[in-house]
Amino acid sequence: MDIAIQIFQLFGGLAIFLYSMKMMSNGLEAVAGNKLKKMLEKLTSNRFFGLLVGTGITVLIQSSSATTVMTVGFVNAGLMNLRQALWVIMGANIGTNITSQIIAFNVGDFVPVVAIVGVAIIMFASSKKYRNIGEILAGFGFIFISMSLMSSAMEPFADSPELIKVMTMFDNPLLGILVGAVLVAIIQSSSAGVGILQVMAMASAGAQMITLDQAIFILCGMNIGTCITAILSSIGTSRMAKRTALMHLTFNVIGMIIWTTITLLLPFTSIVKWLSPGDVPRQIANAHLIFNVGTTILLLPFGGAIVKFVSHILPERASEKSENMQLLYLAPSMLKRYSQVGSSAAFLASVKNEVGRMFQIASTNVENSLKAVLNNSEQIQAEIDRAEEYVDYLNKEISYYISHCLSIEMSEEDAIALNGLFTITGNIERMSDHATNIAGYASLLEEKGYKLSDKACDEIKEMIQVMNKATSYFIEKDNKDLSIRTAQAEQKIDDMTVQYRSNQLERMRTGVCSGEACVIYSEMLTDFERLGDHLFNIARAANANEINSLLPAEVQKI
Repeated sequence: MDIAIQIFQLFGGLAIFLYSMKMMSNGLEAVAGNKLKKMLEKLTSNRFFGLLVGTGITVLIQSSSATTVMTVGFVNAGLMNLRQALWVIMGANIGTNITSQIIAFNVGDFVPVVAIVGVAIIMFASSKKYRNIGEILAGFGFIFISMSLMSSAMEPFADSPELIKVMTMFDNPLLGILVGAVLVAIIQSSSAGVGILQVMAMASAGAQMITLDQAIFILCGMNIGTCITAILSSIGTSRMAKRTALMHLTFNVIGMIIWTTITLLLPFTSIVKWLSPGDVPRQIANAHLIFNVGTTILLLPFGGAIVKFVSHILPERASEKSENMQLLYLAPSMLKRYSQVGSSAAFLASVKNEVGRMFQIASTNVENSLKAVLNNSEQIQAEIDRAEEYVDYLNKEISYYISHCLSIEMSEEDAIALNGLFTITGNIERMSDHATNIAGYASLLEEKGYKLSDKACDEIKEMIQVMNKATSYFIEKDNKDLSIRTAQAEQKIDDMTVQYRSNQLERMRTGVCSGEACVIYSEMLTDFERLGDHLFNIARAANANEINSLLPAEVQKI
């Protein structure tokens, strides 16, 4: 019975430990989350700045896995290339050590007070910001309380001959690496894994339940297991995003090989013990820190080689270049990880990129439809029909992703941005509908044998020029005058419509144009005017959400 109670206490403590780490991480992300996107958007190709950003974000949110998942999302959204992603991943490996360093301190006397204060803030604070701070404090306190619970549950087993016999098996490097990898792959947190090792070291109290020599190989394995989160997050994403996850795995596997070799051939453990004699939890934290910092220093000059290696392992597939209807930036896996740290920023960027693609297809369709009035053909009609089908597909898919995420709890800023993109998507779809209408008028003119006058054809050519200029405003980078310029274009389109309708009536009166052709032309002008209205609606929604361009990010190059 006593053994059963101790086991329940151990797993109960583990459950509280994992939950409190998640609580603290969620609180930190909520407080600092709005700044994460801006930090990454300022990222340059400078490896040292990227390293600093990766370290800083991981220290803020206390999760290297979350930072890596965020990085995969930003690569998939086209906001970051592989080289930039590698520097962030390297920084994340350094930033994750802060938790184990804090755990190594003996702060057991005051953490209950921290937990009480945190819970009180959560229960009584009216501001969401303060409740998030309460989560940080409560999570921090519960981490140490749960560790004390696990440690006391393990103490009776410290002298167990059976357990000692099992633990000696971890002297085998391969077994230690395997156990570490599996453990962290299951709990999906290397910080939690290292914390568990430190708890075991605390519980041993001289009985040596686990030694530094054994812990080192388990630590090496944990660095492999932590890659599982990024790998899972890359499922269903672009080839570049998958390369990012593979790059994370490659970096950590190389690090594992380096430090396993050093540990076996050199007196590495003696150096770590000398740094903090008699304090095994601190030794474990220091060994973990040396692993990650050392691996980064050793591999930093070879970042380009790592990028080329993963690009060779995962080359671009021919299917990615196909003309089949597909989403390039959004994937079902994004819906599963939307609530994870930093995912909202990557998701919004991905939606914006898909909307940008949709706008380019619709804009081309508008141009082709006007050209069809001048020179119709089966080929151009087929292209217009195909584009309309593609726009409808994108509208349906993008709307599905947006509506799904609007049902999830999110920040007010994210909700407003998604609503704005939803409005833009609907207006783009209507643009393509009007283009199809104009193409239909072109077919009707041809079918009935009606001819437009040279003057009418000149007017259509001017329509094409004005419409191309208006749509070009949306694909300029950082066009801060987008709404003003589009409003001016919309007014010009309205004026042209009035003038051209008057011109056509005059041509009909003088017999230059038939009444039937005049009616068709007038209907076409109505659609032309509606196109201007939708462009203005798009610009207004974009301006309200600080979107200065619908230019989709190109697939980032290495």
